[in-house]
Amino acid sequence: MATDLWVFNGIDGDKGDYLLPPMTPRDLSRIALGERLDPALQRELENRRRQDEPSYGVKAGLDPRDLAQAGWGVVFADDADPAVREALSELLDLRRSQAGRLYQEYSGARGVRPGESKNGFLVRYGAGPGPVDPEKIPYYLLLVGDPEAIPYRFQYELDVQHAVGRIAFDDLDDYARYARSVVQSETGQVRLPRRAVFFGVKNDDDGATQLSASELVQPLAERLAGSPQWSVETILGEEATKQRLAGLLSDGQAPPLLFTASHGLGFANGSARQLRHQGALVCQDWPGPLSWRQTLPESFYLSGDDIPSDARLQGLITFAFACYGAGTPRWDEFSDGPRREIAPRAFTAALPQRLLGRNGALAWIGHVERAWGCSFVWEDAGRQIAAFESTLDQLCAGYPVGAALEFFNQRYAELAAMLSSELEDVRAFPGKNPLLLTELWTAHNDARGYALLGDPAVRLPEASTTGKPERP
Repeated sequence: MATDLWVFNGIDGDKGDYLLPPMTPRDLSRIALGERLDPALQRELENRRRQDEPSYGVKAGLDPRDLAQAGWGVVFADDADPAVREALSELLDLRRSQAGRLYQEYSGARGVRPGESKNGFLVRYGAGPGPVDPEKIPYYLLLVGDPEAIPYRFQYELDVQHAVGRIAFDDLDDYARYARSVVQSETGQVRLPRRAVFFGVKNDDDGATQLSASELVQPLAERLAGSPQWSVETILGEEATKQRLAGLLSDGQAPPLLFTASHGLGFANGSARQLRHQGALVCQDWPGPLSWRQTLPESFYLSGDDIPSDARLQGLITFAFACYGAGTPRWDEFSDGPRREIAPRAFTAALPQRLLGRNGALAWIGHVERAWGCSFVWEDAGRQIAAFESTLDQLCAGYPVGAALEFFNQRYAELAAMLSSELEDVRAFPGKNPLLLTELWTAHNDARGYALLGDPAVRLPEASTTGKPERP
């Protein structure tokens, strides 16, 4: 196995080639050996790993479905424009009424300070590692602002115990539109049929998408199809075109639950399309790596530019497995040398920005940085999709999206402990087979990179009694 090539997700939109060339496990292990794990974060992840799953991140005895028990807070950078808070007032008023005395706002002097760590922020409010005590800081936390103002690292680390989401829009009106769409959904103005769509690209001669279609999308769809409450549509392979996906998001018939797996598009730092199209979803229209080695035309992928401004997507929650699907950091997190700047600034992907800020969608679960196939397949053990299954089960059972994602946080904690131990072994015994280290390192980085865009307390809207979508 040490000579088998690993093929990664992600397509270079300028060149038409893979963002990362195929590598052997030994090549990857050399990069992994450069990993330096934060001791404080490792201790917290170890505490999380030992925590009982039923308690989620909030302390035992509290129901994460009830904001009056779990709490809800909004977090701004200390220099955030007060107009953004005003634009969100409709959502904040709703959450205050639901969380009561456990509602908190962190803005101005109470907000996140430049360079402040997650631990430093928590300590200011008397909170530390371990299960969340909502009497100190709420379990549900909505970060408001781009990842330059509130860094992705802050979000990753806060999300170990808390249920964390982020919204970041370029237009002030988008904040108000998003707030209104959440209120409409949670006050019964949005009712949708119990319908889920699973969209899996399977490009020719491409091991990454063929694997995700057969080992992730199809089994997840088959599992949910066994529920009598849900109607499930599976779009795989040749059917998974840009036109088909765009139709789902533009004809007023969008389901409440959409799951996609595909390559995400990436661009070099300075590319004219990077900020607009990085993380766009490469569809079946791409002929594959053997047939296409040039710039990808926009007809091959779905970006925010393809979503009509009048598309009504209220109530939609999307889980997109794709590189850069949620956002891009400024610095490369996959490097065996000096840190490399891969973007002019950290940013959230334009496609989910468009869906949430303009079209009424509730939440987008995606990936910051690259996504990895070891999210759902483990060497010699085969398919491993329990975290995906459990998250979808909880969403369908009415849990808020932030609580439903706790299974990924638990997986991240377990992988961090395993990676720490394996790094010690490999450094002590350089001749050891690198395969396990390679798997653990890629799986650890992958699990860390899942991020939620949107309010972590949103949940799937109420079921339609007419069998048809009911949207304002």
